[in-house]
Amino acid sequence: LDRDKLGSAAGVARGAYVLAGDIDTEPDIVFVATGSEVALCMEAHEQLVGERIKSRVVSMPSWELFDTQTKEYRDRVIPPKCAIKIVVEQAASLGWERYVGTDASIIAMETFGASAPLQALQNKFGFTKQNIVETARKRLRERS
Repeated sequence: LDRDKLGSAAGVARGAYVLAGDIDTEPDIVFVATGSEVALCMEAHEQLVGERIKSRVVSMPSWELFDTQTKEYRDRVIPPKCAIKIVVEQAASLGWERYVGTDASIIAMETFGASAPLQALQNKFGFTKQNIVETARKRLRERS
């Protein structure tokens, strides 16, 4: 594996890449997101790192491209042994389990048709740094 590309935006051509977190050690938590949700995961990651929790943020802009990568690459980006995986997706949750397993926490839309200013909807449906951090903490407590 090209270590330099694994942890850089050059990995976008591979469908997913490690945006933040140590790529050489097993994280306690892996956040997976795409689009604007990546920024929320980065904020949560920074807070958790400040609490000495090893986390990783994976930006996954293309499932199709990621699926064409070697198993070694896919497992290095999203380590299968990492027990806590959290997906943040403002669209549907459908399909994410194939990348993060059925035990992952998926913060996603499960309804359709809500209307309000964007920030109000994000708060209502949990697309906030606070909710992502609390989800991570809850999962950590469950593991202890």
